[in-house]
Amino acid sequence: MATVTNLHAPKGLEGVVATTSSICYIDGEQGVLAYRGYDIHDLADNSTFEEVCYLLWFGRLPNTDELKHLKWRMAEERKLDASIFYRLQLVPQHVPPMDMLRTLVSALSYYDPEYNKNDHDANINKAIRLTSQLSMLVANYDRIRKGKPVVAPSRELSHAANFLLMLNGVEPSKTAERAFDIALILHADHELNASTFAARVTAATLSDMHSAITSAIGTLKGPLHGGANEAVFKILKEIDANGADPVEYVKGLLAQKKKIPGFGHRVYHTEDPRATHLRQMSRDLGHSSGDPKWFEYSQKIEDFVRGEKKLNANVDFYSASTYHTLGIEVDLFTPIFAVSRVGGWTAHVIEQLDDNRLIRPRAEYLGPVYPQKYVPVEKR
Repeated sequence: MATVTNLHAPKGLEGVVATTSSICYIDGEQGVLAYRGYDIHDLADNSTFEEVCYLLWFGRLPNTDELKHLKWRMAEERKLDASIFYRLQLVPQHVPPMDMLRTLVSALSYYDPEYNKNDHDANINKAIRLTSQLSMLVANYDRIRKGKPVVAPSRELSHAANFLLMLNGVEPSKTAERAFDIALILHADHELNASTFAARVTAATLSDMHSAITSAIGTLKGPLHGGANEAVFKILKEIDANGADPVEYVKGLLAQKKKIPGFGHRVYHTEDPRATHLRQMSRDLGHSSGDPKWFEYSQKIEDFVRGEKKLNANVDFYSASTYHTLGIEVDLFTPIFAVSRVGGWTAHVIEQLDDNRLIRPRAEYLGPVYPQKYVPVEKR
């Protein structure tokens, strides 16, 4: 009888090294996250999203002229073809923004001037276009579904400020702009998370950049990847609506054997370094807006969960209160994740295609023993 080789596949491919990459470094034991060797704390404190995108795409930080040129390029690409805008208006109002984004990012490829090109330089250009266009899709869709006029972007504003302008209809405060800019930096890349891996698998077939990013968005849509900060804010909203004590409310959830979203991480065994900045942002925005309750609820929950369950807050926990205070609807939280992560997704697609090999893992077979004897249908 033939035997089947047992490959001993870990569930969820946990701990499996699937590729080499020079984009993102993570040390889960020490709580380190770095892009191209630059610590996330240094980038969050000193950099901008545009500068981080340059770092991800080109492998180094830009000089003054290079950064100025990238900002100009991104401003030039902050536009949508009339057909895409028409499609935005046709999306039914009940459709979640992630579904809209998945479909229309795919449609963007029709109007890309390098539609048929898949070389390095063309994909750099597509990365710039997609980064500018994703922010427009999300902001414009929210305005359209609310019956509000679409707001044109400003060539004078940063990527972060432009998104908030297009979303809310008013130029953001410097505090809000900087907070959102840092949020974009923190979410820009995170090694081989599910959506990035999906993008690389798609690219590895020699498919195009838009197909790879559409794959990533479809993967991010799943609640086990994106959406955790939405679940966090739903809890905060329930606490506020019922006048509940945050700690008692969470105790009730735990008594029902329910998980508290926004805590723990597959990779980090200490505090998620991104949470460090988002906590401060939530605090600062709460005070500057005169509405600190969302941060205060969050802080009480974090203190309790850390003490009770020995779990640290992850990137999703404080991003919920941060985004809400910035005037962002809860169902836009995950699309905004995409608005940021497109910088990393596109960098990984470029890296994959620059030294490509088809990604084709094996599976551990657990089915009936081979060989099975075929029995004619009339004798079964």
